[in-house]
Amino acid sequence: MSQTSNVRQRQLAAAPRGVGFMCDFYIDHAKNAEFWTPEGKRYIDFAGGIGVLNTGHLHPKVQKAVADQLQKFSHTCFNTVPYELYAKVAEKINARAPIAGDKRTMFVTSGAEAVENAIKIARAYTKRRGVIAFNGAFHGRTNLTMALTGKIAPYKVDFGPFPADIVHAPYPNAMRGVSIEDALHGLHNIFKCHLAPSDVAAIIIEVVQGEGGFNVTPNEFLRALRQLADEHGIVLIFDEIQSGFARSGKMFATELTGVQPDLMTIAKSLAGGFPLSGVVGKEAIMNAPVVGGLGGTYAGSPLGLAAADAVIDVIEEEKLCERANILGNRLKERFNNLKEVIPSIAEVRGPGSMVAIELVKPGTSEPDAERTKKVQQLALENGLMILTCGQYYNVIRCLYPLTIEDHVFDEALNILETALRQAQ
Repeated sequence: MSQTSNVRQRQLAAAPRGVGFMCDFYIDHAKNAEFWTPEGKRYIDFAGGIGVLNTGHLHPKVQKAVADQLQKFSHTCFNTVPYELYAKVAEKINARAPIAGDKRTMFVTSGAEAVENAIKIARAYTKRRGVIAFNGAFHGRTNLTMALTGKIAPYKVDFGPFPADIVHAPYPNAMRGVSIEDALHGLHNIFKCHLAPSDVAAIIIEVVQGEGGFNVTPNEFLRALRQLADEHGIVLIFDEIQSGFARSGKMFATELTGVQPDLMTIAKSLAGGFPLSGVVGKEAIMNAPVVGGLGGTYAGSPLGLAAADAVIDVIEEEKLCERANILGNRLKERFNNLKEVIPSIAEVRGPGSMVAIELVKPGTSEPDAERTKKVQQLALENGLMILTCGQYYNVIRCLYPLTIEDHVFDEALNILETALRQAQ
């Protein structure tokens, strides 16, 4: 029996089936944008741990920062014995977050935990209960964040009931026939039929939807949300968990919009593979919860903070925002040029290197999930890992490390093009 077969049998015998996994092989080691199985098979990683590895697998500076921290201490619980590193990274985030005025940043562990804390903070500040999220959104897998998530399978199946006072509004998506006007009408309908504006604590939206299909939220719509939030005293939250830390071609995708939120949630590539997330926002709002109301045993892990400290430096020193635009433009140009010969490519979109390829049945706008799955499998068979997403499972998303070498990137694009051609 091979090592992979043995591990797979142990996995199936020891872990529940609900903990799904995509691959039928296991990783042994990795470096930058590549990883290898125990048998020595090499793969190019266009998944990046679902957007966590913008600085690549084991970036030397991140690796060293964590190793150095391990020589000091690994855990105290910041709420019990604080440490300077928390303040240092919070200062770095505050200085870079596209929110005017004095800011504060708190750290927790996962993206879902960041979203939960953002909602807690908004409710503490407004003394209101209601929250508006959007169709197609993904905000996490906890009970509250599942309620905020606008996609049923597989995230919400059999897991209800969910918290009350959370309502989903239409998300503006031209490909799916939802205009900005339609989406705004849906919001006003919520105010008339479900939640009065005076009962709404927060509106939360992804600047670029992640799991929803790498859909770019129109700036015009974000401006309208800002106006509504200001008019009714609602806290506007931008979820930057997947789009942050150079993925969009800016440190935060919010910088592309000309709109400022009140709070932002951050996670994923913040710490280069170590569990760390956070909420950054306006001082008055962030300071609303009572002392002791925010925190957690592992909140602001010193190892995660050491990694984040290094990640921010790497992004700036290696000009990864610029690199994201260079790579993303190469990818978009190549696959836009293939639309005539591969008619299933409906759209290639996204800012920087947050790029999606949406597939439909040729000659229609009907999503083609089957073809998308086939492309993913063909690519994997030839050594390229890609992810799919979207409400209809028909979108290929590219989340390669921004540190990927040019020759590895070109090799990956060749594999992806071949897979798209073979799937016709």
